[in-house]
Amino acid sequence: MSDDATYTRPLSPSAPIRSVGVIIAALMLSTFMSSLGQMIFATALPTIVGELGGINHMSWVITAFLLGQTISLPIFGKLGDLLDRKPLFIGANALFVLGSVLGACATNMSVLIAARALQGIAGGAMMILSQAITAEVTTPRTRGKYMGIMGAVFGVSSVLGPVLGGWFTDGPGWRWGMWLNLPLGLIAIGAIMYFLHLPRKEQKFSLDWMGTATMAIATTALVLVVTWGGHEYDWSDPIILGLIAVSVAFTALLIVVELRVADPLIPLSMFRYRNFTLTTLAGIAVGVLMFGSMAYLPTYIQMVHHMSPTNAGLMLIPMMLGMIVTSIVVGNVVTRTGKYKIFPIVGQIVMAGAFFLLGSLTPETSLTVFGLYLAILGMGLGMSMQILVLIVQNTFPLAQVGVATGANNFFRQVAGTVGSALVGSMFISHLHDKLAVNVPQALAQIGDPALAQQLGGGNSLTPGMVDSLPELLQNAIGLSYNDALTPVFVMLAPLSLVAMFVLLFVKENTLRETA
Repeated sequence: MSDDATYTRPLSPSAPIRSVGVIIAALMLSTFMSSLGQMIFATALPTIVGELGGINHMSWVITAFLLGQTISLPIFGKLGDLLDRKPLFIGANALFVLGSVLGACATNMSVLIAARALQGIAGGAMMILSQAITAEVTTPRTRGKYMGIMGAVFGVSSVLGPVLGGWFTDGPGWRWGMWLNLPLGLIAIGAIMYFLHLPRKEQKFSLDWMGTATMAIATTALVLVVTWGGHEYDWSDPIILGLIAVSVAFTALLIVVELRVADPLIPLSMFRYRNFTLTTLAGIAVGVLMFGSMAYLPTYIQMVHHMSPTNAGLMLIPMMLGMIVTSIVVGNVVTRTGKYKIFPIVGQIVMAGAFFLLGSLTPETSLTVFGLYLAILGMGLGMSMQILVLIVQNTFPLAQVGVATGANNFFRQVAGTVGSALVGSMFISHLHDKLAVNVPQALAQIGDPALAQQLGGGNSLTPGMVDSLPELLQNAIGLSYNDALTPVFVMLAPLSLVAMFVLLFVKENTLRETA
């Protein structure tokens, strides 16, 4: 099969044109819930722990969702190719709503973590099935504009998550971050039940159980390594070293299994297709760049510019707007012209420029200029993310679009998780060095020994505590955070240029007029 393999099916029998808009809206709503759930409790964790107890398990509120989401991406991508996607999608949304209700009613951390794991599994399924169903009800040529809108939804939810989490926590309570999903999920389920009509498939359930098990174990071990390493445990701790060994061993076993089974979960034969390999590599870079930068931007804004958590989240709106506008415009241009190769290439150049600009930030940089730099970063992301998925889907026949999309998203998600951990390690390492120099100098000028005892080693600094300190000490801490993170941005820029170089070799096949 060549890179421009085709699989034709008229669009009209499965999705009348008048219904496509409603179907896409329901898929967007489901994608919104899935991506919103990933970060909505980031700002609420201290309050949640205060109510439910179990501070030792605090990180699992985020980790459980992330693990479930990552593992379910390739599984439901494969299941969508084997079974009818409509009942799978409805079931995934129902499971997400169930997890949300369970979490909203949680009386202890164990129940909340279990609910978050259910949400994560369902959220990964919703995300990948939404993209695959979009491929079923549209042609590759018209899909560009819809993928652009979905990219915009992802941008909105990524920024809105921490903002909504902070607002719910300060207002009606963090549990409303769960209750919010109940009406949204029911609307999505109702719309899909009524409007989506897909051709029946020959049911051939033959899931690669060995590949699924090895993938789940390898992914779990890797996510725990990058989540716990340097935080819960030292990198040299036997637990971290053991998890690394497990991840490496089961990754190797996964490769062996996938090469031997008849119908693999992640067919390694997909890497024979140049476009899939190149866009997956570029997607890995985008995952590292996006998740790695977004993980610490709110902290930077709070500590350097002394903003509240909610306002720090709002400062990410320029990036969201840049991503929304560019993603929608590029999607419509791709639909109108059928040309797509140039956009992710330009997007990577724009992202590299944005990271170089972010690397030039100082504590004196105005919020207007900072917002402009974030908008440029959003524009680069808007040109890249969904177009890469479109290229993958245009490379394979419809019968394989689920597994191909699932694998592409899986690798990007894993890369984003690892990227966030790597950026965090570099940032924290730089921060300790900067604080060790700048804070003692400020304390010496102030001459107040009590302040030194209050600060300790700088490991317990919070935005509220910093705001209560003398201005000279605030400036020293802000300078430390700035000088710790900006070099990391500069180090990320070349990765975007590497992705740009890789994408130069993508073969621009004609976007098909049939599904």
